[in-house]
Amino acid sequence: MLPVNTGSATKPRFQWLDILRGASLLAMASYHLLWDLADFGYLAADFPSSGWPKIYARAIASTFLFLAGFSLVLAHGKGIRWRSFWIRFAKVAAAAVLVTVATYFAIPQGFIFFGILHAIAVSSVIGLLFLRVPPALTAVIAAIIIAIPQIWRFEIFDAPWFWWLGLSTSTRISFDYVPLLPWLGPVLLGIAVGRLDATQRLLRQNTLGISATNRFKTTLAFFGRHSLVFYLIHQPILISVVYAFSLIVPAPEPDRPAIYLRSCAISCKDSGSAEFCARFCDCTLERLEQEKLLVPLQSGAISAADNERLSGIALECTSESETRAP
Repeated sequence: MLPVNTGSATKPRFQWLDILRGASLLAMASYHLLWDLADFGYLAADFPSSGWPKIYARAIASTFLFLAGFSLVLAHGKGIRWRSFWIRFAKVAAAAVLVTVATYFAIPQGFIFFGILHAIAVSSVIGLLFLRVPPALTAVIAAIIIAIPQIWRFEIFDAPWFWWLGLSTSTRISFDYVPLLPWLGPVLLGIAVGRLDATQRLLRQNTLGISATNRFKTTLAFFGRHSLVFYLIHQPILISVVYAFSLIVPAPEPDRPAIYLRSCAISCKDSGSAEFCARFCDCTLERLEQEKLLVPLQSGAISAADNERLSGIALECTSESETRAP
């Protein structure tokens, strides 16, 4: 049974943790800036979601969730301070709901139904169960949780109310999708590391760079202390800045055919040979341009009738590409 701490004394802050959290926030903002630049046409549309930016994004999310687990140990490792926990949970959960509602109206085609804040809120509740579990066992469970969705996915979880679990074979598009599996894994790893005897000794010795003696560290620590506010306001600020810049220095007209062929090749590579994909993508591009559907497709302004025609084009070009195969 977990010990209960009903005291209301304020726990001392670890400045080094605020600095780490602040650095992670700046990294997150830099990644979101890539999305904004792509949305305004300064970068290729698929640039933020492929190659090193994709790895960068996953590293940032893993760091955030690891620190969430580690912080759970610092705050409640010696006894759960229920009042403090539920206040913090309510703030994060309310912010998650706000993000869902705001993005539903602002970007309905990719609104955030289970993003990083949702994952932190749910994982924090689950994490309480591991505050007395041996660190080695917690780490093993974390590894299993990370591995499961890489190995097993099931159509039974394709229903929308199961998407948050991360075991479905397909979901709707979301601009920030952080399902419980595998992302509970980094939280549990943070808890495991926080509960190691070596970590506890270092915390007691205060040898982890607690003091912030320069302006940069002070700024990072400030961001870290107000991480929730930073998360909620950074994107509106970034979008406003990029929009203002676009009025002064407009982005060049995108090479839409090249962008389409690149994204088509990436989507096709798992379902056919390179030769088939080249024929299929050339065929669909030609039909899309003939029927003036390329721009609506790339801008997301596709009607139900257009969507039906897109399916027809895909079927026609699949048949033609297979027929022309050597």
